[in-house]
Amino acid sequence: MAVWLSIGLLVLLAGYHLYHDWQVRKEYRVLVEQQLERTVIAEETDEYGVIRVVEANGFRYLEFGDNVEQSCVLYENPLWLKYDYTRAMVLASLCHEHPESALFLGLGAGSLSEVCLAVLPLEDVEILELREPLPRMAMQHLGMSDDPRLTIRIGDALELIDSAETADLIYLDMYTDAGPSVGHLAWAFLAKCQDKLNPGGWLIINQWATQDGRPLGAALFRGLFYRHYWEIPVKEGNVILLVPYSLEQYPSLELLHSQAARVAQILGYDISYLIENMRPASE
Repeated sequence: MAVWLSIGLLVLLAGYHLYHDWQVRKEYRVLVEQQLERTVIAEETDEYGVIRVVEANGFRYLEFGDNVEQSCVLYENPLWLKYDYTRAMVLASLCHEHPESALFLGLGAGSLSEVCLAVLPLEDVEILELREPLPRMAMQHLGMSDDPRLTIRIGDALELIDSAETADLIYLDMYTDAGPSVGHLAWAFLAKCQDKLNPGGWLIINQWATQDGRPLGAALFRGLFYRHYWEIPVKEGNVILLVPYSLEQYPSLELLHSQAARVAQILGYDISYLIENMRPASE
């Protein structure tokens, strides 16, 4: 049953990829046309296509393929997170009172890992990134620091997950120019991600939202995680999932508010407004 469910969801994902990708490309082209200055800072090609860093209006954008935006960084202040989906992922991290280790599945521009290293008491951070040029480009052009706590491994996370270290926090954010990786809806891979959590840990997933506001693959998540997870929907059309290590584990709103106040002092902006968006698993 689980195999057939996964196959059906992968077919659904393929169709949704085409529609969502068309929408993203259309909206992004309109945005680009409105920009007065758009400078290509760096461009490289690997076996998966083009990786491009573009600067416009004080921001630097990481793009894959045909102008498909992946990340956005305020170069003068890499700790400034422009989008709510990234802020919600940081907020989800605060469910853990004292995380010492983290595993990032997908690097992007490195802004999420950069902020987490700045605001969390992390001692050991592992990043699994598919595209070999990306870490170097992120450090050279997108404000990512070469932190000694970082270990970066290049390769497909679906294959490398077995050899990854366990972690207090695991972030799943693997996107291409066509949308989320198949790992975002792969039962066995998602189960392995949860199994890599240390006791008390949290798996944090950046998932697309469907038109009704639920996460893509909601039925799969309900079955795999026994409906025991939480969601933070955000305005960019994504839903952040907070999946705990065990069924006895719940997020503490008191802890979230106190942690968010502490983090605001470091970042210079507040992310606590996202707490009110948190909800139980979608039906």
